[in-house]
Amino acid sequence: MSIEKVEALVVGAGQAGIAMSEHLSAANVPHLVLERSRIAERWRSERWDSLVANGPAWHDRFPGLEFENASPDAFVPKEQVADYFVAYAEQIKAPIRCGVEVREVRRNDEGPGFRVETSDGIIEANHVIAATGPFQKPIIPPIVPGEASVRQLHSNAYRNPEQLPEGAVLVVGAGSSGVQIADELRRAGRQVYLSVGPHDRPPRRYRARDNVWWLGVLGKWDMATPGPGTEHVTISVSGARGGHTIDFRDLAAQGMTLVGRTESYANGVMHFAPDVAQNITKGDENYLSVLDEADAYIARNGLDLPEEPEARVLGPMPDCASNPLLELDLAKAGVSTVLWATGYAVDYCWLKVDAFDDAGKPLHQRGVSKEPGIYFLGLPWLSRRGSSFIWGVWHDAKFLADQISIQRGYQAYRGSAERHTAAA
Repeated sequence: MSIEKVEALVVGAGQAGIAMSEHLSAANVPHLVLERSRIAERWRSERWDSLVANGPAWHDRFPGLEFENASPDAFVPKEQVADYFVAYAEQIKAPIRCGVEVREVRRNDEGPGFRVETSDGIIEANHVIAATGPFQKPIIPPIVPGEASVRQLHSNAYRNPEQLPEGAVLVVGAGSSGVQIADELRRAGRQVYLSVGPHDRPPRRYRARDNVWWLGVLGKWDMATPGPGTEHVTISVSGARGGHTIDFRDLAAQGMTLVGRTESYANGVMHFAPDVAQNITKGDENYLSVLDEADAYIARNGLDLPEEPEARVLGPMPDCASNPLLELDLAKAGVSTVLWATGYAVDYCWLKVDAFDDAGKPLHQRGVSKEPGIYFLGLPWLSRRGSSFIWGVWHDAKFLADQISIQRGYQAYRGSAERHTAAA
């Protein structure tokens, strides 16, 4: 069987893979994009039904195409986001091959490049870009045993309230996914317990500007990658129902029971840390610090933006935080479901190269792997805070395409003796 050969192989046709294809084409690098399912599949089949983009349409997009039939300030539904990437791939004529799974990548034993085993045969590539993104392997902490008499599911498997059995729900994790799902369940009439850990809580809008605008003008999108172990910060932000600021005090006032970090489980009882009030207070401090920076920026630049003193008014600390619930008997509380909004791990089991640390995390510099010819794209903090966002991955892809072009230039070089031999 013949072996297909390509200069660069991109694995994954989500936002990262499509951005990579655009910049490789611009750099005249022959390439192929492989996608095991459909373009932007995770937006369609691994997110809840009511999900919208967490940033407004004017910002959460690539430079070359706007969202069709969407207000610039709208938060676009997930299906429309997926359709956007399909349209973008068509616009740039991306060489995407769907329904092809990459099973293994190894460095060639003889000669340059890599041998790629796929569900559709063998491909050889000089450069391989892993563009499978950060949401690869759902994490459910090993706290509640599988045989416990409560349903457990990860946020990636949640679709809507009707999907869950009757009863109360414990949502573990108060980042963007957890808090949006918890609020949706509460609005559907469920009794909801929300386990709140340390988090940042930015304003959705302040003084007529969205949070993404403030992150831009304050230079926060371009913050460099923090030190090891500090890369992940839980962010509570929402574009649901037109976009609103997440306020845990308000959620409690509307009937949600807030608890601290989920620590352990025994004999049907969940145990929580006594830190919910501390976590809310720290989140409030983060929120107010953004307002302070925004006010200072407005004053420094003489901007005519409306004042918003009411944004600094915080409600009372809820009783469930002042007198925290440390134990919850799930059966007695009528909790039928534990929903884990606890994030994801990367899964590069198919990439058999020397590019990872002992924990399986990629070793790279701005996406350029320690293994020559291997590149990573779409990961949080790949080069900056914005790296895993739609607009940020586009800029990271351009950098990687430049690096591949540079390497191709070196590899194409021939010394005078080689040129003379070739001519002879």
